[in-house]
Amino acid sequence: MPILFIMKLKLISCEIFYREMQFLLKAVPHEIDVQFLQKGLHDIPTAEMLKRLQAEVDNASEEKYDAIIMGYGLCNNGLEGLKARSVPVIIPRAHDCITLFLGSRWRYKKYFNENPGTFFKTTGWIERDYVAEDLKDISIPTQLGMDLTYEQLVEKYGEDNAEFLWEELCDTEKNYSQITFIEMGVEPDDSFEQTAREEAVSKGWKFKKVSGRLDLLRRMLHGDWDSDDFLVISPGSGIVTTHNDTIIRASKDI
Repeated sequence: MPILFIMKLKLISCEIFYREMQFLLKAVPHEIDVQFLQKGLHDIPTAEMLKRLQAEVDNASEEKYDAIIMGYGLCNNGLEGLKARSVPVIIPRAHDCITLFLGSRWRYKKYFNENPGTFFKTTGWIERDYVAEDLKDISIPTQLGMDLTYEQLVEKYGEDNAEFLWEELCDTEKNYSQITFIEMGVEPDDSFEQTAREEAVSKGWKFKKVSGRLDLLRRMLHGDWDSDDFLVISPGSGIVTTHNDTIIRASKDI
């Protein structure tokens, strides 16, 4: 059941949801302080991502909030181990942001199984597809040389080594064959869809478009945190991966 009284909440969210969150926040009955963090956090080591997110949660815990909402999924285990301090922390049961864009992890799972090799795009993915300068040096692609071109690898390591490194590390698109653009209804025009479509054509991939759903994000902001779709972490508990359909649990759960 939705929580009916007005709460003071803190939203800590990946900036990839900026347009969707701003649209939904207009109709939220609660008082919400919003903080968007760089998408590039996903490109740094998981321990460093967790450290930075924990610092933001700790800072917010010192304020008089009723709860802290995380606009993230588990995100490559970057939130595993995140702890609630003096106030509850709420996180959706999602492996990554695509669940939040599609509206449920079940819909995501069905689409993934029916469309293997799909790379998803949204307005946020397209307009914020960069790693900020202060994160580049510690980003995994930079540390492993994954951001180098084949020619740069040859120059640096020689042709034989370059071929091996390219196939094993740098050719990150070898398992993809389709781009799916998720239309969320908050796009200013069709330019983002066209960008995704043109990228698919340039790669020789298939292109599809599906309608996203704002339901999960809306419920998250409105305080409708049912246990099927959200994990509420009590103060003193943390996030643990379950490796099943529940995705995450609190560290003190039995």
